[in-house]
Order: sequence, then C-alpha cells, then structure tokens
Amino acid sequence: MEIFRDFNLKPFNTFHVPARAARMARFKNVEELRALLNDPELKGLPRLVLGGGSNVLFTQDWPGVVLLNEIGGMELLLETDEAVIVRAGAGMVWHNFVSYCVDQGWGGVENLSLIPGRVGAAPMQNIGAYGVEIKEPFHHLEALRISDGEVVRFDTQACRFGYRESFFKREGKGQYIILSVAFQLKKHPQLHTHYGSIKAELDKRGITAPTIRDVSEAVIAIRRSKLPNPEVLGNAGSFFKNPVVPAEVAERIKAEHPDLSSYPAGDGQVKLAAGWLIEKAGWKGFREGNIGVHKDQALVLVNYGGGTGNEVYALSTRVLESVKEKFGVELEREVNIV
Repeated sequence: MEIFRDFNLKPFNTFHVPARAARMARFKNVEELRALLNDPELKGLPRLVLGGGSNVLFTQDWPGVVLLNEIGGMELLLETDEAVIVRAGAGMVWHNFVSYCVDQGWGGVENLSLIPGRVGAAPMQNIGAYGVEIKEPFHHLEALRISDGEVVRFDTQACRFGYRESFFKREGKGQYIILSVAFQLKKHPQLHTHYGSIKAELDKRGITAPTIRDVSEAVIAIRRSKLPNPEVLGNAGSFFKNPVVPAEVAERIKAEHPDLSSYPAGDGQVKLAAGWLIEKAGWKGFREGNIGVHKDQALVLVNYGGGTGNEVYALSTRVLESVKEKFGVELEREVNIV
C-alpha cells in the first residue's frame, strides 16, 4: 500500500486546475481503508476523499491526505418478477453503473445517464437530472465511521436527502466514508419523459413508446449537445443549484420576464432555473483569460486551460452578485470548494 507525497491533483479534478496534496493514497476495499486511517504517517492529517473529482474546485493545495476511493464491483442482492436490488462499489464510475442497469432492463436511473463522477458521490450529492433524484431509486448505503472503523448502514430516512445534499454534506460531513450504494430498480418502470427536452428528443427520433434505453440515449444526446466534455474542456457540470423561492418572488420576476423558466416546488415555493437567471444577467458565453461561462449552458463555468481555482471561484462570486442585483435571488454553489 503506497503513500505518495507532494502529489499532483490536476489530473484528479475535472476542472483541471493546479493543486497538490501533501499525501495521497488509494483504497480498493474496506480493509485497505482501515489500514490507511490507522497509518501513523497519515493519522491526524486533514482528510479529503475523492472519487472522480467531478464536483470539486481546488482553490488551494490540500495540506493533508487525499484518499482516492477505488472500491468497485457490483452485486445483485435481490431479484423478483418486478424489481431488483443491486449494490455497486462507491468507486465505480456512475455512468458505467447506469449503462449496466440499462443493459439489464432495470429502470430508475436512466434519466441520470452521463452524469460525471462515481457511485459514492450520488447519494452524498443527491444527484438529479430530468425530473429524477437519486433518493427515488435509492435503497441503502454502507459507510465506514471514521471514529471507530465500524461499517454503518444508512436507509433513505437516515440519509436525510435534500436538494443536492444529504446527511453526508451536513452534520455527517467528514465523519463517514461511503463504501457501497444499493438501488431498487424496476423491470417495468414508469418512465419520466416529460421533463426538460426528453420528449422533444424522443419525438425527433420518431419514438412514441420509449424503452428504458430510449430514455437513456435521449438524455445522453441532450447532455452532449448542451454540456462540455470535461476531458476536453475543464468543468464540473452545473456549478450552481437551481434556487427555490416563494411563489410571489417568481411571479414578480415573471411579470417582467414572461419567459422565466420555473417549476412548482410545493408548499408555495417555486424552483427557478439558475441557468436562465445567469443567462439573462448577461453571463452566457462570457470569457476572461483562461476561464469563462459556457457558451451553450450558463450553469457551467469552464477552464479553457491554464485557469486557477481562485479565478473560477472569483468568477462565480461575480455571477452570484450579478444575479442577486438583477433579480433579488441568491444563488448557491453546488460544487464543493476546497
């Protein structure tokens, strides 16, 4: 088990910004993880667990140890005529997991196709897209409690899912390391095809009775048309959360901007499209030096090459202030800032 010193983190974050870690080590199972947590060289150092590095922005070097979660593997825990419960290692690439489920005809995660990152980040972030959040197909996860090395099982209630957050981003932050995640998927699911542009994409393809695979392929096509590939252009996907505001705030904005993109959020609340707000504030396609706002999707901040995390962060602050000034709405960063 090798421990690397003064480790280059640039290839391990999808923004491709420069950063270094004082120590770095990989783990492929719970035994290796326990050994690393008890290693005399690493004990007492600040810890940062990374999967795909797809939802993080480094604004400084990491003074402690970065632990790369490489726990893989899949296991079918239960199968009936109607559903399955399947478990995946937290270090598995999320889209590879989705593709496998689609190949098997198991529905529930097809709307989440092509989201970057690893399986372990899915419940931590409560990832969502095109009308589906991970809390819906989620069954349970297992996580190692750092304080005593015990493996603890969390069900949906224990995860305390919120919009793009969970127990692991709030009170449980830094106390657990996710090892595996199990999902309950359906063999005859009710497909979600009316959110966003999925239906338009299916209509374009002449598909009137879509399958799980049809929905997945439509989502992949939409994402590829709107979002830059992080392997080509540094980014972390959606940088900001869609804000949820009181209905009267949405009505005020809509009175001035009838094309406001919004969705009911229940309890007298309305979810606004952050990308719409940012675009209307004039940021879409903005570029300054090596960083900017993507030309096709204003939610995405990009590094054209050579940009730093501090430059990206400063740009995000300007966007936040601009949207607040124009609309009176406060945006929140979705990306984790280190």
